[in-house]
Amino acid sequence: MKYKLLLTGNNKTVISEFFTQMDFSFECMSTSERYDDILNHMKYFQPDAFVYCLFRENPDEMKKLINVENLIFRQRLPIIVIGDPEECDMFTKAAPAMEVTMLQRPMTTRKIEKAVVKLLDARREQQEQEEREWQEQERKALEREAQEREAQEKERREQELMEAAAAVIAAGTAQEEKRRKHILIVDDDSSVLKLIKGYLSEKYDVATAISGKVAMKFLETRRTDLVLLDYEMPGENGPAVLGKIRSDEHIKNLPVVFLTGVTDKEKIQEVLAMKPQGYLLKPIDAERLFASIDGILAGKE
Repeated sequence: MKYKLLLTGNNKTVISEFFTQMDFSFECMSTSERYDDILNHMKYFQPDAFVYCLFRENPDEMKKLINVENLIFRQRLPIIVIGDPEECDMFTKAAPAMEVTMLQRPMTTRKIEKAVVKLLDARREQQEQEEREWQEQERKALEREAQEREAQEKERREQELMEAAAAVIAAGTAQEEKRRKHILIVDDDSSVLKLIKGYLSEKYDVATAISGKVAMKFLETRRTDLVLLDYEMPGENGPAVLGKIRSDEHIKNLPVVFLTGVTDKEKIQEVLAMKPQGYLLKPIDAERLFASIDGILAGKE
C-alpha cells in the first residue's frame, strides 16, 4: 500500500527524491504555497500527509502555511516539515502553535522514507483502532436496543395476561347473585400492586394496571367501582389520569383515591385540589385502606 503525499516548499531536490527514489512507498503530488492551489490539490488528491520541504524560506514565507493549517487539521492530516536545524528552528519560531513532525537534515533518503512511513503507519493503526472502537460501541448500542425491545414485549405480554385474568374474574363475578365490588389499582410499582391486591382480594374483585394508559384502556371496556390511583408515575401521572376520567361522560363520577408517598403540606394540598374522593399516604396501612374504601363505597349505595 502506497501513502499519498502532498509536497510543497523550495527544496526541489528533496521533493524530486520523493518522486524518484521513494516511489515504492509513496504516491506524490507537488503544489505551490498558494492557499487556493493547496485547497484544490487536497480536495482532488486526498493525501495522507502534507510535507513542507524547506530551503532558504524566510519567516514570512513559512507563515503562509498557517493559513492552511485549519484546512489540514479538519482532515486530520499529519504535517511533516523537512529542513536543516536552522530552518526547522526558524519554522518553529514562525509558527509556534502548529503541531508538526520535524525531520532534520542531513538525513539519507532512506531514513526520511522510513520516518514518514512509520508516522503514517502509526496514524493508520490509530484510525483502525478508533474504527474498531466505534463499531464495538455501535454493536453494544444495537444490543441494548434489542434488549429494551424484548423487555417491552415481555411487559406487554404480562400486561395482556393480567388484563385477561382480570376479564375472567370480572366475567365470573357478573354471574354472582350479588356482585362483589370491583377495585382498580393503578401503580407503576409492581410490588405495591401485589401488596394492595393481597389486602383486598378476599373482600373485593381487584384488577391492576401498571400505568395510566393501561388503566384508561381497561376503563374503556370494563366496569369498576373505585380506582386507587398512584399520584406520581412516569409518563402520565395520577392527576393526568384523573383529568381524563373526569372528562369522560361515562366514568366522570367514578370514585378515585390517590396513593401518594408525598408528605409535604403543599404537595398534599395539590393532591386535594384535584378533588379526589380521598388520598392515602404510602406505605399503605391496611386498616386505613379498608376504612377509606368501605366509606366511599357505602356512600355510593
